[in-house]
Amino acid sequence: MKIKNKLLITFIITLVFITIYCFVMSYFSPQEKNLEFANSEMTLNADDLVNSFLVNPEYSNNLYTGKIIEITGFVKKVTFLNNRNTVLLYSNNKTSGVICDIHPSQIKKVKKLKEHQEVKVKGICKGFLKDVILLNCHLDFKANE
Repeated sequence: MKIKNKLLITFIITLVFITIYCFVMSYFSPQEKNLEFANSEMTLNADDLVNSFLVNPEYSNNLYTGKIIEITGFVKKVTFLNNRNTVLLYSNNKTSGVICDIHPSQIKKVKKLKEHQEVKVKGICKGFLKDVILLNCHLDFKANE
């Protein structure tokens, strides 16, 4: 009976450690997905994307959030704050745009961008706050040349 109890306790402790390890690794491992060669699920321009969220947020969240989308738009601003490379795209709406958090591998391309330049950006849509948010973005540099 003692051997069965020891085996059971060892099994439970091992299971607990494996669970904790998996949780910690999933929490602290980078969530950045390299989208450079991933296919986009839809393509549209920055104006249409922003307008969609402004007109019908629930529908747009269901349609775009969590999906890889490709956006064409014009650079409003490029920032390099807190080790994040961010490109803000204009929209017809004066108060909203598209915030593109650029994947670190794209830093050379981001540094070449100019305001008002037309770009094509592929990223994962995370939804809408004041602006549409795209993460892990990659620039289609051919469209930018």
